[in-house]
Amino acid sequence: MSSSRALLAFAAVAIGFAAADTYVVVLALPDMMAAGGLDVDDLQRAAPIVSGFLLGYIAILPLIGRISDVRGRLPVLTGCLVVFAIGSVVTAAAYDLDSMVVGRFVQGLGGGGLIPPTLALVADAWPAERRGLPLGLIGAVQELGSVLGPLYGAIVLAVGDWRDVFWLNAAVGTLIAAAILRLREPEPDGSPGRWRRLDWIGLLLALLALTALVVVMAEPESLTRGITSGLAFIPVVGESRWLTPLALALYALVALFVARQLTARRPLVALRQWPGLAARIDLVGAGLLSVALGAVIVTFASADPERHAVSANAPLLLGVAALAVVGFALRQRLATDPLIPRQTLTSRPAWGAVLVSFVVGASLIAALVDIPLFARLTVYRDSQLDAALVLVRFLVALPVGAVLGGWLLRRVPAAPLTAVAMLLSAGAFWHMTTWGRESLNSPVETVSLLVGGLGFGLAIAPVNAALLEHTREAVHGVASALLVVARMVGMLIGVSALTALGLRSFHAETAALGSPAEVCDGATSCATYTEALLDAGIAQLHTIFAAAAVLALAAAVLSLWALRPQVVNK
Repeated sequence: MSSSRALLAFAAVAIGFAAADTYVVVLALPDMMAAGGLDVDDLQRAAPIVSGFLLGYIAILPLIGRISDVRGRLPVLTGCLVVFAIGSVVTAAAYDLDSMVVGRFVQGLGGGGLIPPTLALVADAWPAERRGLPLGLIGAVQELGSVLGPLYGAIVLAVGDWRDVFWLNAAVGTLIAAAILRLREPEPDGSPGRWRRLDWIGLLLALLALTALVVVMAEPESLTRGITSGLAFIPVVGESRWLTPLALALYALVALFVARQLTARRPLVALRQWPGLAARIDLVGAGLLSVALGAVIVTFASADPERHAVSANAPLLLGVAALAVVGFALRQRLATDPLIPRQTLTSRPAWGAVLVSFVVGASLIAALVDIPLFARLTVYRDSQLDAALVLVRFLVALPVGAVLGGWLLRRVPAAPLTAVAMLLSAGAFWHMTTWGRESLNSPVETVSLLVGGLGFGLAIAPVNAALLEHTREAVHGVASALLVVARMVGMLIGVSALTALGLRSFHAETAALGSPAEVCDGATSCATYTEALLDAGIAQLHTIFAAAAVLALAAAVLSLWALRPQVVNK
């Protein structure tokens, strides 16, 4: 148990750090855009920097969850940390927008992959009646990352540049991975596992390859201008940096590393086991599901929220997603070992937890996006920072609620606890529909923000616990992945649907105003027109808050029915 607790502690820190990274990028985005050759006005073209991370975070999650069921929690946690660190290195050394997006995608793969094995680890190490608090702590650390992320980013950016953020990510990810490697994953019977010997030759080759990758991407001026060292940066053919002698040396190092892993007695990466592993996790099904999720992510994450609820390519993307879903469903029926093992979500509390998670995500996104917008529109028109700090009042209650929800789970069943939690959030959202121009100046509104955040935090542990209690131990990884995917997809679809409702309200409010050229024939009339637009913007956000309240209420009602205990065969 002590080894599992230590492993859980390191995994929790890693999850919090990965969550913080998402918010750090928001602060670093202007500098990253400049490094990628974009102007500040090209915000829509910079969207892949964010959506690339989301794509990696979500699309491969079910596959990673399934691998953790088959291969074990510790190897997957370590591997995901290494992938996160590599993605951070690629992002830090990025030389254009494309390389930046690739780095962010790889970061997302590693960061998202930490969550399913960590939740499954809780189920492995604690009995059902004692999982609440550990699950609450995991949720709290993840939500705490959203609070500390902006502060961490501000500190790093105050003393360095945006690349330093990702170099630090790589260093921290590597240190946590090294710490986890020093632990011994317990055997199935609970006895201590065996120590692993490290493949020092393989590690050396990996470090050399990573160093070569950084140098190829960064092309340090001190080396490229050297009479001798500069020869390594002259392409053998064409003009690409990926055809230089140094790049060819990189490819040779990667080939040597692969050869070492195939022949070493105790390799860093067990490549010899991959064929058998692939046969047990259904790569075809994983590919189809990844295509479906990827198409959905791009449809909603790449839209311009001020103009459209979805991407301009939505018909094509959603058509691809639909075809991939049909193909995945057929694969699930026909495969001997499908990606999601049969009867994984057959019990009502299991699939109910996934559905509740989706609705909770669709409601939560309204707070994350529209509370700062309301603050910027009304009280803090000249300060983006102050407007963002209003959201912090909501966010600080999330980790508190997560821990409290985990503690209460020992005394209150998951269904009523989740219902009460979402009723709190629904009430807070409904109160937000009464906000006026000066409301956020009142201390009372801090209470409403705290109550809303507390409600969402309280729901984290019981929803996770209901899923884990009503699924078999052999599928806890993939089941946890589906829960996370449901929440993230709910957030993406939710922000699109809520934005569409809000824009409809705004257009209805402004339809009778006319254009500025028709109305503004003097200072007084222009001021009146501006005030009317402000009122329309407030009405737009009121509509979104009302819809979010309805979603939170739906989650409360749904949880009362869907999360009720049901006896299943383990």
